[in-house]
Formats: sequence, structure tokens, C-alpha cells
Amino acid sequence: MNCRVCGADDLTPVIDLGMQPWCNDFLTKDQVGSEPFYPLNVVYCHKCSTSQLDYTVKKEVMFGDHTYLSGVTQSLSNHFKDIASYVDTNFGSTFERRNIMDIGSNDGTQLKHYKQLGWDVLGVEPSVTTAKIANDAGLETLNRFFDKECMDDINEKFSVINAAGVFFHLEELHSVTEGIKSGLSENGVFVVQFLYMKQIMANCAFDQIYHEHLLYYNLRTLEALLSQYDLAPFDAFLSPIHGGQMICFVGHKGGRQQTGRLTALLQAEDDEGANEIDAYYRFSKEIASMKENNLEYLTKARQEGKRIFGMGAPAKGNTLLNYFGIGAETIECLLERNVLRRGLYAPGSAIPIRIENETAERADIYYVLAWNFKNEILANNQHLVDAGSEFYFPVEV
Repeated sequence: MNCRVCGADDLTPVIDLGMQPWCNDFLTKDQVGSEPFYPLNVVYCHKCSTSQLDYTVKKEVMFGDHTYLSGVTQSLSNHFKDIASYVDTNFGSTFERRNIMDIGSNDGTQLKHYKQLGWDVLGVEPSVTTAKIANDAGLETLNRFFDKECMDDINEKFSVINAAGVFFHLEELHSVTEGIKSGLSENGVFVVQFLYMKQIMANCAFDQIYHEHLLYYNLRTLEALLSQYDLAPFDAFLSPIHGGQMICFVGHKGGRQQTGRLTALLQAEDDEGANEIDAYYRFSKEIASMKENNLEYLTKARQEGKRIFGMGAPAKGNTLLNYFGIGAETIECLLERNVLRRGLYAPGSAIPIRIENETAERADIYYVLAWNFKNEILANNQHLVDAGSEFYFPVEV
């Protein structure tokens, strides 16, 4: 293959998580055992330093319809509210028109907060179910994949274009980036929110590697992509959401002055060797060690007769479960708040999903797959902690 960012063919495998199902392919009982498996390997580009998957599950398979809802978790909604407020406060007065387009807008949770601030909003969302939820809530949403052709059809300039947790999903990366360039007003701001590879490594959060995430950016590697389209980051900060997500503000090249905090973040990547191949080799060894430690903990708990439930059924949890080789013989069920997953089974592991507030039984151990919402989960389940249940976080942040 060629690098998704720069086109070079000098790629080296650095992380091998084996054959895995597409992690959002939650199954009905009749479908269990029939799900397809695909290679889940990360390769490193020696030319632009971008890490990426070497296999693509087609976007129509993964995003045509799915069960993920961004509005289910209050912590994420609060994060989106904070981002909307920040953008409105820091940039809103500089725009002739306050309008925003959200790429991969899901159920409209991010747009809802902009609309409440008086912005004109438009979402572009490929999932049929989630686009309908957004439109039913009065948040105008196009049900299609975003790319340059989509932007041409919209034929409008936006003061803000947002991409939250989707810019590393893109099979048609260059067409999408060209579309963003075309649709961004002269002094507009592209707000790109992405899982930060430097932080993924620091947390050993390897479960954030899955087929939907085709690319794993640091700021330097994001620069390598954007510079091809005369776009340039001018500010950024690391948000605690999802264990460390980078919020990066991008404008047309030469339009805005680079801030000191972006300069410091870039320098830290250079000083720590975050974009060098050796960092990935170290990460791979830490992943293997984490697997050994977790299986030892779970095996001992089962030998002691303890009952184990999974807490949350996030997509990333399926990477962990399948790489560790954990199934229903170890974890009895996964407790989930998203009702679209009621009665379904996790792909690969075949662990059944139950709705959290519909489950009266108590486990001895809650193995928390939705570890990125640790504070919210502990606050919502203090009664279980008081009753003696242990909450175990395989990823600690």
C-alpha cells in the first residue's frame, strides 16, 4: 500500500492486533459467529511519520448505518458544549455570519450546542439512523458521505467547519480535505478533534486502534496532510475527553498567527520522539505486557468464583476483548446505556449486551471498557461501590 497522507510506499509494520471483526458490528443472536474478520495492523510511514492501518474496511460497511450515539453520554455532550462556547467566544465576533457545518455530525449533539448559541447549523452524516434522529430534533442534516463533491453540492461557505472524532476515519481523505478547503470561508476556522497518538501511547490505550480509525495523528503528521491544501494549524490544546483528545484549530495558510501553546505542543513531540518509529516499537511491547497482566487478573477472579460484568459496550472495547481473547466464559455481559444495542452481542467475543438501568443483578467486578468516562461511571454507580463491587479499569488515565 501507499501512505494515506503522503503517498510514499516506505511503510513498516509496527503493531499487530490480529484478525478482528469491525468493532461496531454489534450482532443479533442469529448473526453470532458469522461476522467477518479483517487484519488490524498499524504501519508507519518513514516519509511523513504518519501511523495508519494497512487494511480498509469499506466506509459503506462501517458508516452506512450504526448504533453509536454521541448524545448518550453526558460527559461527551458537556465536552461538545464547552467546544461550542469556546469557538463562539474566541472567534464568533470575527465572522460576518456565524454558521457551522459538522462533518460526521451523528445525532447532532455538537450542533445542538451551537444552535443554542444562535448559530446556523448544518450536519453531514452518512448513518441513516443517526441522521434521522438529528433531523427529527430540528438539526438540519444531510444523510450522505462528505467529500469534495458533497461540498460542491452544498455550495456554501462556512465560518466554522467541525470534525469531531471523524477526521481519522476517512477512506477518501484527500477529497474530504479538499472539500474542507473549498467550504471554509476566508477567515474561517476548521475545528478538528482527534485522538492524539502521543497520548494513546502514554495511556497504553491500544483499544482506540480499530478499523474505523484509519489514521493516528500527532500534530506534526496532521500538518503534513493539511499543508498539501494550504491549510495550517494555528492553535491547539489537549482536552481530557476520551483520555486525551487534541482540539486543533486550522485556518487558511498565512491567515492566522500560530499560538505559543501550539508551538510548545509541537516542540514536545519533537523532544520526546513521538513521531519516530522507536516510539511505536515501545508501544507494541507495552500492549503485549498489558494483555498478560489483564488476563492474569481476570483468570484469578474467575478462579475465585467472582462474577464479572463489562461496563459499557464501546466500539473500542471490542478491540480489547478480541485481542485479549476474552469471551462470555469470562465476562457474563456488557452493560450499556445506548438502547439501540439492547439484546445485541459484541462482535468476536459474542458477549451479550444488557441495558444498564434494566439490570438489577450485581457483579463482583465491573470491567470498565468505557474507561474514558471513568468519573461519570463511578459517580453514577456509587451504590455498587458501596455494596462492595470493584470497578476495574484496564486503561488508567
